[in-house]
Amino acid sequence: LPADVLVLIDAASGGVAFWLATLARTGKVPGLTWQHVLAATVFTMLLVPAVGYLCGLYRPVVRFHIPHLAARVSLVSALNGIVIASVALAGGARYALALGLGVVFALMLFVFIVWSRRAARLLMGTTGSSREAIPVAIYGAGGSGRQLSEVLRRGQERIPVLFIDDDKALHGRSIEDLLVMSASDSNLEKRLKSKGVKEILLAVPSIPMSRRREILEFLSELPFHVRSVPSLSELVNRQSHAVADLKDISIEDLLGRETVSPLDGLLEKCVTGKVVLVTGGGGSIGSELCRQVLALKPKQLIVLDHGEYALYQIEQELSRNSAAAKCELPPSFVLGSITDQVTIESLLQKRAVNTIYHAAAYKHVPIVEGNPIEGLRNNVIGTWHVARAALRAGVGHFVLISSDKAVRPMNVMGATKRMSELVVQMLASAPSATIFSMVRFGNVLDSSGSVVPLFRQQIERGGPVTLTHPEVTRYFMTIEEAVQLVIQAGAMAQGGEVFVLDMGEPVRIKDLALNMIRLSGRSEMPASDGRTGIEIELVGLRPGEKLYEELLISGDATQTTHPRIWQAREESAHPVEYEKELGALETAIDANPDNLDVAAILTRWVAGYGFPRIQ
Repeated sequence: LPADVLVLIDAASGGVAFWLATLARTGKVPGLTWQHVLAATVFTMLLVPAVGYLCGLYRPVVRFHIPHLAARVSLVSALNGIVIASVALAGGARYALALGLGVVFALMLFVFIVWSRRAARLLMGTTGSSREAIPVAIYGAGGSGRQLSEVLRRGQERIPVLFIDDDKALHGRSIEDLLVMSASDSNLEKRLKSKGVKEILLAVPSIPMSRRREILEFLSELPFHVRSVPSLSELVNRQSHAVADLKDISIEDLLGRETVSPLDGLLEKCVTGKVVLVTGGGGSIGSELCRQVLALKPKQLIVLDHGEYALYQIEQELSRNSAAAKCELPPSFVLGSITDQVTIESLLQKRAVNTIYHAAAYKHVPIVEGNPIEGLRNNVIGTWHVARAALRAGVGHFVLISSDKAVRPMNVMGATKRMSELVVQMLASAPSATIFSMVRFGNVLDSSGSVVPLFRQQIERGGPVTLTHPEVTRYFMTIEEAVQLVIQAGAMAQGGEVFVLDMGEPVRIKDLALNMIRLSGRSEMPASDGRTGIEIELVGLRPGEKLYEELLISGDATQTTHPRIWQAREESAHPVEYEKELGALETAIDANPDNLDVAAILTRWVAGYGFPRIQ
């Protein structure tokens, strides 16, 4: 109910409570003129809402569901009782009579206000929810859970029927007419089913990520679809506007880590007030780099991509945000390829670029495996062109975005990424004005072509979920965290470093698939608990795919000043020999690619590459 309706209800309650208190205290209706009756009634009807307003009784968050509603109403009632007693004393009433009148009035007013709120809740519960509303349980009986309960009662889609909470003091109690049960209660699943629950809504936005993961692992064992209210950071950053913006559980909720604050000055060092180029700016990593760079207020952001539609998409997004960023120059969007040496060198010379984040690369293992020449051309020769152009233009920092697949690779994509690392190491070996570095990390969640969006699509279609091998493991990190660490690592560089990001513990892909299936309210085939079954189909390892990935070639790394950034010590290629190889490779690719022995080249330069000769 809106606040103005509650004001009218409380005003009427005040008038009725006053005359009932008078009758209860004196045993009769006083012989007063109608003018006195009208004046007393109007006075109390104005007094009660005025005191309620001063005590914050009509604020949106406290109209019905504040944890200490009874205490707030007690304060309002007591203050009204004191005023009524004082007025009675001033009017000549005996002390005992005036005091009794004030006490009885306060008690009656308390009952009326509390019961009016209860009636309002019941009214909203019966008129606000349709018969088709989905019964839901809310995990979290705190402020967010109670606010969510109130919002749901007003809607038509879901109706709360139970709270689940970790607080032992709440177990067995009733909050907002809903029973609070413990997550460890052996009868929880039976009680949820008896109430027809279809979904469990996670309403604990401010708990640590570690505890959130524990809760989700527990809920994944229950046969109910799990959704979540926005996290505290999403509400603060306005990525969601209300606690009732329900969403499906994301893989970030299952795998995400506690955030680590950036070190002072590292994010801004190579970006703020500088001209920054992001190659491959339309891709998953590149587009997030663009977002974070723009937020750090560069002099100008230049976005390069050879895909017209990808460039169009990031141009549309960044153009909306560039005004708020207040950069000196608007973002520039360049359609072109990193393999076009003339275009790259002209771009760097004319724009006076200070920092390059080189994210452009072909990265999908099966595609590059089937097109090895293009993998070499783009990933190796393209990196060579951009890095040499940066050197000639006097660019301050060049940061290569690498991959864990570059470590002892079994596929062409990983081998070409290792060769691109050797390019950067080669150029960094000679003194120059450009500081070269590279950052290596594993999979980022929800990147294009990654397993997470694929599993999500397959689950939405009802399966099957395709799995290459039951023992495949991968490292995962959110795109936002990876990019923030990339920017900081690049700022730490002195020249030639291979930075490795702390990815946490590797995740078994089968476990990832099972958790995503269960949290969607389904189960692995054959279903035995009443849930819809989804089949997991083993399709075999793809060409060049490894069971597990590594982050270090030599196994030797040292901690930097940032707790999640390490520096690897790894051998590099002989600069003169490798530069000759690159020149010969470029000539061969342009002149006669059909006769190029890709496997021999990769085997010669990439440690650990042992995949059979490519046909």
